[in-house]
Amino acid sequence: MKALKQLLLFSILPFSTFAQFGLTAAQRDSLNKLTTADHSNMKQQLGIKTLRPGPSGNESAPNQANYDESTANPCPALPDILTLKNGNKVTSADVWWSQRRPEIIEEFEREVYGRLPKSIPKVTWKVEAVDNEFVGRIPVVAKKLTGHVDNSGYPSIKVEINMMLVVPSNVKGPVPVLMMFGRPSFPSPAQPNNDDFEKINAAFKEMLIKSNPEMKAIFDKYPAYSPVSRASLPNFFAPLPTGDSPGSEQLLAAGWGYCTIDPTSVQADNGGGLTKGIIGLVNKGQYRKTDDWGSLRAWAWGAARGLDYLETDPAVDAKKVGIEGVSRYGKAALVTLAFEPRFAIGLIGSSGKGGTTLHRRVFGEAVESLTGSGEYHWMAGNYLKYGTEESGFGKKTGCDLSVDSHELIALCAPRLCYVSYGIPEKGDAKWLDQQGSYMATIAAGAAYKLLGSKDLGVSNDPLKEKMPPMLTSMHDGQLSWRQHGGGHTDQPNFQHFIPWASKMLKYERVGQ
Repeated sequence: MKALKQLLLFSILPFSTFAQFGLTAAQRDSLNKLTTADHSNMKQQLGIKTLRPGPSGNESAPNQANYDESTANPCPALPDILTLKNGNKVTSADVWWSQRRPEIIEEFEREVYGRLPKSIPKVTWKVEAVDNEFVGRIPVVAKKLTGHVDNSGYPSIKVEINMMLVVPSNVKGPVPVLMMFGRPSFPSPAQPNNDDFEKINAAFKEMLIKSNPEMKAIFDKYPAYSPVSRASLPNFFAPLPTGDSPGSEQLLAAGWGYCTIDPTSVQADNGGGLTKGIIGLVNKGQYRKTDDWGSLRAWAWGAARGLDYLETDPAVDAKKVGIEGVSRYGKAALVTLAFEPRFAIGLIGSSGKGGTTLHRRVFGEAVESLTGSGEYHWMAGNYLKYGTEESGFGKKTGCDLSVDSHELIALCAPRLCYVSYGIPEKGDAKWLDQQGSYMATIAAGAAYKLLGSKDLGVSNDPLKEKMPPMLTSMHDGQLSWRQHGGGHTDQPNFQHFIPWASKMLKYERVGQ
């Protein structure tokens, strides 16, 4: 039980806490100083004297997070998605697109996620390598891609977006593609043939002997030994992927491609990096202004630039490209889907506060968690106001926000949005507030209905509707919800997401 509690606690720590594990002590100190200085600068710009500390994910700590539902909704009335700021009701799709949606976007950009700069350098994509591989018994083409960001305006900062595209080659294209936030890599690099392996081993032995003459006696003793060995060949009789297989393999088996993009190659996941990356490049190494974009919006911008490339690749059906992420990358995936209308679908995994969970809810992860020095870089500087205890403008909380996450989900309408969570018992901690995410998804359905799409099939009253039991699939509409029985991952939901997505996108796999 103690080990499980430690695992749960680790799973909800800010990324900046454990992202430093690979750094030296001097590097950690330098990063912490840069983060503290940047955080202090933003507080000074806003006139903030004191921020409230965020709660602890440790339930035995004195400042433990609230997990009492009776006190979780201090301001239960949510901003009405379908009411204009002038008080008039939104009764048509035309009014939504021309008036209400722009109003909501303005509030989110100014107060929550930040604005994109008016001028952002151009990205030029280059195909670095193309490899014909096998994933299990599925033949694929894998392309390593680099997006070079024009830094001629400030050469001291270099930004290169790292991305990998993998598409099945046994399917008639073009195919849908799910873009996933993560670390790109070739799935199963092709191996040299026997003759080439012999040449590699001969050269490798020669190099080792030259470096250390004692190696010759060892190689003479074992003449059949090869320092470099061949990886296992594809098993063409292996079973096709199942629901327990990695999501990428399930996608390929269904005739989809996938694309992995590294968000940290766009913008660092810490406050000390805000004067670097794409944000620092645009600001020429200076601090952000209060409504400048944070890392979540920068990652979403990077995903959109990745989509720019996918629109040029004949193997990809660019009208059927989705975005996926879990945890902080789940937040980024939702921000991407909301602000970039070219993405057709999103799989939003365990995103918590700043993602699908209501900001004004006080349960687990809090607004104060996102305004402290560990996570504030995800958001616009103005978001710090809502964790303020003492300042020139007084005290503010999440209840003072003019928008909330149900409206962020509503910005995705009428496109496909699949909200995924696991269960606390398996590691998807209560900290993430599954209930608060379900409430937001329920309320967002009003926009889907207005635009002629289907929501979860229940009312849009988040205080009335109860979260369904685990493993309940609410997949009848363009807005979807499912809580799987696993931990802090969306892996168990891929087997449900893929057929739903294919059906909704009217895609059917056709073999060559």
